[in-house]
Amino acid sequence: MYDETLPTVEQLEVDELVCWRVHTRHGELLMAQQGAQVLSYQPHGEEPVIWLSGQAAYQKGKAVRGGVPVCWPWFGDLRRNPAEIQGMHQGGPITPAHGLVRERDWTLLGIDSEGPAVRLDFALDTASEPLPGWPHAAELKLSILMDEQLRMTLSTRNTGDRPLAISQALHSYFAVSDIQGVEVEGLDDCRYIETLEDWQERRQKGSVTFRGETDRIYQETPRRMAIVDRAWNRRILLEVDGSASAVVWNPWIDKSRRLSQFAEDAWKGMLCIETARVMDDFLVLRPGEEQQMVLNISSTPL
Repeated sequence: MYDETLPTVEQLEVDELVCWRVHTRHGELLMAQQGAQVLSYQPHGEEPVIWLSGQAAYQKGKAVRGGVPVCWPWFGDLRRNPAEIQGMHQGGPITPAHGLVRERDWTLLGIDSEGPAVRLDFALDTASEPLPGWPHAAELKLSILMDEQLRMTLSTRNTGDRPLAISQALHSYFAVSDIQGVEVEGLDDCRYIETLEDWQERRQKGSVTFRGETDRIYQETPRRMAIVDRAWNRRILLEVDGSASAVVWNPWIDKSRRLSQFAEDAWKGMLCIETARVMDDFLVLRPGEEQQMVLNISSTPL
């Protein structure tokens, strides 16, 4: 007899992309092989926790708007990264934002279940699948563990014979009721870079609230942060390890009109808090060294 408490994993094609849909007794997850990208995550009986654009395009070679894209081996504009990160790239002046792995097909290493939990493991080896303009050997892995919570572990191992400098992020889009009514706890007194005002350095006072376009790089961040959403009566808790920086982003009204795969009013229902190793928090790996960055997401009623 079929046991509805046991997890199920279904492979499917969404337009041009190979995807997996995971059902457990706790919730549902959708992820794509391209970029090893979590696309959506929704616990049963709740609004979605991970936001996916209603205008998302599932096309080969094109990053999907929303979910949790992996940004690696640099974050954002390469020219804004530390000199050590820029020096790793040797392919000319034109470089895509957020690195080179979001639009690559990763290798599925395996899908395992134990009781109510499901784990999916993906890998990308830059020695066997070289990245354009980035002639270095590294093994990148992303493990997704789904039980009562969602846990993502991004691992990088330097398989070359020289030190490797990277910046990276799990570019998480979170679903919220209305960005104007939510706040982020846990960043009080953290230094941050205000990228919208000449990259000035400032210090956070109290919780983060939103009254306009927001694009901040927080530094020396704590291991626990939370999105408080009173309209949806919930707190989304982020617990991180191996990361001491985070990017908080919402495009607001004007920028939303310029974004691809993004409705003009979509800014109201999303908020990015990106678990990262960026700016002074960039990562340097010795030959043979491996390090991990972990993001654990859960939600509780207020």
